[in-house]
Amino acid sequence: MQNRTEADEIITRTALPGDVAAMLACDAYAQAHASRGDAMRAAVGKGHCQVAIRAGQVAGYVLTHDDFFGCGFVSLVVVAAGQQRCGVGLRLLAAAADACRTGKIFTSTNQSNLAAQQLFASAGFVRSGQIDHLDEGDPELVYVKFLS
Repeated sequence: MQNRTEADEIITRTALPGDVAAMLACDAYAQAHASRGDAMRAAVGKGHCQVAIRAGQVAGYVLTHDDFFGCGFVSLVVVAAGQQRCGVGLRLLAAAADACRTGKIFTSTNQSNLAAQQLFASAGFVRSGQIDHLDEGDPELVYVKFLS
């Protein structure tokens, strides 16, 4: 039996505008690419962003939208470097599924991103298809999770 501490607990909730600075701090890509920060702020403003809080700090976030062929879509999952492989990504995907108002939710990743593929499988997503020619030589793999 493993002893759990408060630091192990991961809480998810809808992101608030006041969370944006902490979200940016845990996302090195967003710090270097303004468009990612803009997408994050837009999702927060629409209520399409969930944050994971662990030990009182933002440990990651997930962006969603509900207009992928009439279904929910996880467009981005970010977990802070020091919080990876601790269950944060799974909790974020569960929060996205809970917030989804359609019968299924999709997501995608490049074929080269094995960590994301493993995360999606662990979260109950299954392969749904492939999109070629987005990133030459690295197909986009599409996943679905049935919610109803």
